[in-house]
Amino acid sequence: MPAAAVRHDASLPEDLEQLFQEHSRLVYRTAFAVTGSRHDAEDVLQSVFVKLLQGGLPPDARSNAARYLHRAAVNLSLNVLRNRKRRRLVDDVELLEIPAAQGGEHDEARMREESERLTKAITQLTPRALEILLLYYKQGDSTAQIAGRLGTSRSVIAVTLFRIRARLRGLLKEEKL
Repeated sequence: MPAAAVRHDASLPEDLEQLFQEHSRLVYRTAFAVTGSRHDAEDVLQSVFVKLLQGGLPPDARSNAARYLHRAAVNLSLNVLRNRKRRRLVDDVELLEIPAAQGGEHDEARMREESERLTKAITQLTPRALEILLLYYKQGDSTAQIAGRLGTSRSVIAVTLFRIRARLRGLLKEEKL
């Protein structure tokens, strides 16, 4: 994470500062994995901790702050993607008319289109499904580790991953039509 994204502020309550020190990298990595943007990940990191500064950590989340903060990062990141999609539809009308390109430009446009299709499909997943997907593919956690973190069984995680992949395949096929 860039050093500029981590700012020490003596006015933060001690417990919030400790939470930031312990979990800011998790929040940042999660947000970056969802948004694919360093700038958006930094915004999500800041938003998560500003919300905590304003409202505090819910009492039921204190027992597993990492899980709570990870979920908060996923939810805020999904909001960023949804807002980005809306903004793109309004602001970037010229993208609707991508001229036929030759060679590398054509491949780049196709890759960008595929990436946008995948992002759109991912935004249609539930926050829990996205959380499991990120833990498995981006963080490299095993199904057993994810099960322990989320308080469920390994088989539930394995079945859920199977269903998530099937759902993504279906969403990508629908988008292609």
